[in-house]
Amino acid sequence: MSLTLENTPAPAATTEAHTTAETPAATVPTATADVAQTSATSAQTEAQLPDDSRLHQLVATDAQVGFQNYGRLPIAFVRGEGARLFDTENREYLDFLGGIAVVTLGHSHPAITRAISEQAATLIHTANLYYIEPQVHLAQKLSELSHGMRAFFCNSGAEANEAALKLVRKYFSQKSDTSSTRFEIISTEESFHGRTYASLAATGQPKYHEGFAPMPQGFAYVPRNDFAALKAAVNERTAAILLEPIQGESGIWPCDKEYLQNVRALCDEHGILLMFDEVQAGIGRTGKFFAHQWSGVAPDIITLAKGLANGVPIGALLARDEIAKVFVPGTHGCTFGGNFLSCAAALATLRVLEDENVMRNALEVGCYFFGELQHLDFISDVRGLGLMIGATTTQPIARELMKASLNGGLIFNAVGDSYLRFLPPLTITRADVDEAIAKLHAAFQTLN
Repeated sequence: MSLTLENTPAPAATTEAHTTAETPAATVPTATADVAQTSATSAQTEAQLPDDSRLHQLVATDAQVGFQNYGRLPIAFVRGEGARLFDTENREYLDFLGGIAVVTLGHSHPAITRAISEQAATLIHTANLYYIEPQVHLAQKLSELSHGMRAFFCNSGAEANEAALKLVRKYFSQKSDTSSTRFEIISTEESFHGRTYASLAATGQPKYHEGFAPMPQGFAYVPRNDFAALKAAVNERTAAILLEPIQGESGIWPCDKEYLQNVRALCDEHGILLMFDEVQAGIGRTGKFFAHQWSGVAPDIITLAKGLANGVPIGALLARDEIAKVFVPGTHGCTFGGNFLSCAAALATLRVLEDENVMRNALEVGCYFFGELQHLDFISDVRGLGLMIGATTTQPIARELMKASLNGGLIFNAVGDSYLRFLPPLTITRADVDEAIAKLHAAFQTLN
């Protein structure tokens, strides 16, 4: 299987991995970007809904029995098809968020539905005490795509990053000359790597750390694309550098190609491991299977999740053989990781990516969407690759525009007050883009 599109021409200038405007110096307010598009709890939302609605009953029950840690919008979806979602009132929406880069092939894709149904009817789970055939096949496919890396499977991106951080420290603990000194991980400001303790500590956003002290030690942060700052942060304790080739949660901010190449050289010079968090940017979203392939840089460790199984929970840690071999029996594990169901769904997803030229579509339609966004008067900057696109509004209206667009049948993500994030299924068409642009323009008109 060949999914890397190595022979694909470089994207047009408008879709190269760079920003057309520098990230503002002020801290981007991203603490609620992924999970809280509103600060309202279920109890507050309940009071605003008709008493006899299906949604009201759902919200009222959640207010009584669920943790109130998500700021949910007052909507509940009940079915999906392709890039379309339908709510409890059967209203139709164009989905340009894809469950936050999870629904790679669109909702209810027949090949994925078939793979899940057939596997569920056969065998869902045993344990990693035994061999799991689809897990072995999936590891083989990912090894081919990553030029020989080994694979470990878990349930999410946070788990994959947690495992990767443990792997780094275990690796250096085995080296007699560094076992007591090399343990520090350098990541970037405004990064996001998960909500488990080590992945949270690696996340360069202090707002996420508040209330969870003491945080695990041995983590440092530098500005994205600032190689001088990174080089200055390296010392005798540095074990690894953890980067997102494209920062997603903070509003889609790509790392420069030259920056990534310099980081690779720095790691080689000092014996540091280079880790790429591809949880959001990977699985073909940028037009290549891994986002880092646009830079020509080969990492030592890669983490994946989100779109790998088109919505079925799965995470993957990939590492070079020399590094992977330090995880011997008993050092790390995952009860549900790589079970029959998730691996069957992932294998089906990878087959469709190849058979239906999905990555080429992501690149071509993404380029078109990029250009159309640039034509909107209320957008000042567009950045990203493929169908991982961020945009900056000329005024601090992102949240209001997101809500107005939702009312008009378009789903995307607002990051703070000025950034929009688009992560649609990679199967969308130019016609879908035209519809999305029209809905965005109509939503903006309602704000005026």
